[in-house]
Amino acid sequence: MSKIYNLYFKILSFFVGLFFVYPFSIYSINIQLDSTQTVLDEIIITATKTERVLSSIPLNVSIIKKNEIEKTNATRLSDVINEELGLITVSDFGGSEGIQMQGLDSEYTLVLIDNQPLIGRSAGTLDLNRISVGNIKQIEIVRGPSSSLYGNNAFAGVINIITEEPKNGLKGNVTSSYETHNTFDNNILFSYKKKNFYSSVFFNNYSSDGYDLNPNDELNTVNNFNTNTLQIKLGQNLGESLKIRINARYYTQLIDNIAANSLSGETFTSENNINFIISHESEKIKTNFEVYFTSYFGDEFLDDEQGDRFSESFYDHILLKPEIKTVYKINKQKEFVFGLGNEYETLNRTFFEIEPKQNSPYIYFQYDYNPNEKINLILGGRFDKYKEYKSQISPKFSGIYKIKNNESIKISTGYGYKTPDFRQLYFNFSNSTVGYSVIGYNVVENVLNQLIDEGQIANIIIPIEEFEDPLSPESSFGVNIGYNREIDRKISLSTNLFSNSAKNLIDYRVIANKTNGQNVFSYYNVNNVSTFGFDINTKYKADNYFSFSIGYQLLYAYDLDAINAFENGEVYARLTPTSPAFRLNKKDYFGLYNRSRHMGVFKINYNVLNKEFNANLRVKYRSKYGLYDSNSNNYLDKYDKFVNGHITANVNINKIISSKLTVSAGIENIFNYLDSENISNLSGRIYFCRIGYNIN
Repeated sequence: MSKIYNLYFKILSFFVGLFFVYPFSIYSINIQLDSTQTVLDEIIITATKTERVLSSIPLNVSIIKKNEIEKTNATRLSDVINEELGLITVSDFGGSEGIQMQGLDSEYTLVLIDNQPLIGRSAGTLDLNRISVGNIKQIEIVRGPSSSLYGNNAFAGVINIITEEPKNGLKGNVTSSYETHNTFDNNILFSYKKKNFYSSVFFNNYSSDGYDLNPNDELNTVNNFNTNTLQIKLGQNLGESLKIRINARYYTQLIDNIAANSLSGETFTSENNINFIISHESEKIKTNFEVYFTSYFGDEFLDDEQGDRFSESFYDHILLKPEIKTVYKINKQKEFVFGLGNEYETLNRTFFEIEPKQNSPYIYFQYDYNPNEKINLILGGRFDKYKEYKSQISPKFSGIYKIKNNESIKISTGYGYKTPDFRQLYFNFSNSTVGYSVIGYNVVENVLNQLIDEGQIANIIIPIEEFEDPLSPESSFGVNIGYNREIDRKISLSTNLFSNSAKNLIDYRVIANKTNGQNVFSYYNVNNVSTFGFDINTKYKADNYFSFSIGYQLLYAYDLDAINAFENGEVYARLTPTSPAFRLNKKDYFGLYNRSRHMGVFKINYNVLNKEFNANLRVKYRSKYGLYDSNSNNYLDKYDKFVNGHITANVNINKIISSKLTVSAGIENIFNYLDSENISNLSGRIYFCRIGYNIN
């Protein structure tokens, strides 16, 4: 592998010299008029890392455009995503909301802002509420394994948030929203573009008093919080073919914590990202050199009634990622993409045995071929080098066949993977109240021997020798087959069949019993999971006023090992804790937790152009799903407790008062659906109003 390292650094050095030295020796910095660029509404970047028209992409992709977001008056990314077919926001035990896609957990979906990854998954979930939609141009969603281009964490798919680019002249807008629970969301956006220079500044403040769905306990469902986001963009064209851009983002959140036993404290988190980009473009070759740095810091504490410190923890995560990408347009039919880079990652965290570091070089390629006007084929792959576990090769293939200009069939296959995270490898946590312990896979031998020396271990269940081989990365193979047709100018139809086969999923198990009666847990590769189903979307434009869309998804999500256990008669259940146990069979197995078999989305939009008025209604149905095993057999069966199927609906109206002033109002969760025991992100019916002012 030393040859790969040497090759990588030679090429990196070449491009650094090319972009930092060579341009300034041959270019004079000229200020020229910026040519007008034709903007296509349906251009997508995420699927291929190149600009492509959405309808020509041979992948299962979709775009949520700015005007769609504005009509709903959403304030956070979770609000937008939760109204899309096949996407579900799922809360973890810490209250963070991640995204479930095609039946795969939120920890397997990669989230990007302007093509760069977000970090800070303290419990595996990346909280979508961290992201304001106030300056979003569009949201690009790629369903299915995408590790061939994006590597780790793109196991289920990719969500890329593309923020606004400045337009010519001085532009600005201010918006302010108020909703139930004394929740405020305020945005300020200013941009300036003239000739070869542009800049923009976006600021968002989001705060709430929180709410409590269960007044009978000491805790709030959501505590009081205040968040701030600042994003700055700068760009300069140096000559006709050389551009420099800097994107920077800073985010902070402060939460007032209230815990049981009269404990109180604060949780503070901050996130920093900065991306430096140099791009050079000629007639056939376009090359980007990027250096991306991001950090995520969290600090949490609880004090007792006397003000003494009861507990404290911190989380400090850093990622540095340089990358070079070259797009070579061979001719009108062929295009080649080549990229290489390195990810350097560190995490310093409470309860870690060591401060882990990871240095992971990677190389990827993509060949885009159009043999004729009807067919487009894409072949790609990526190689990632790791020190702690096996290196990964991630291939992909996709193709589209246009039966007619308004009708097409597409198929895509890909391999996804997710390496064990630092928590699964190096965690060393003991609960001081209950008495159990959780140990990362790589430190089991040291920590378990220490517990044995301290006399805390009663017996060993899993021999330490089983932890000598590395923990394997999780992997998946996905297939998507789609059919799209525009029946006429009023009706369009899109369908997609999907299947994901996941192996070596990481779970936890008991590896030892403690003398206090509690257990010691660690991680291991065990689960083989299959998710499959289909979704169908129809859009209908009735006239110049009304438009409708309706979608449905059918999802099956199973643990294959669980199916075998049920088939072999190894699973039992009790209807009550004291009733006799009885054997379960295969038909009693429901599937994976937190997965609904059926999902539906209905949207209706009413638009009056000459009166500059818009109203819309969005309805989402989710069938029943199980959150946990209530009869203690470690499986989700039909005798467990389920969350009932339910409907949520949102409505709002928007009125343009003048060229500068817009007002909006609406209701979220119209039917006031509540399940305080199981669903924390539904607080009942919410009323809101919003005002926006444009500065031109």
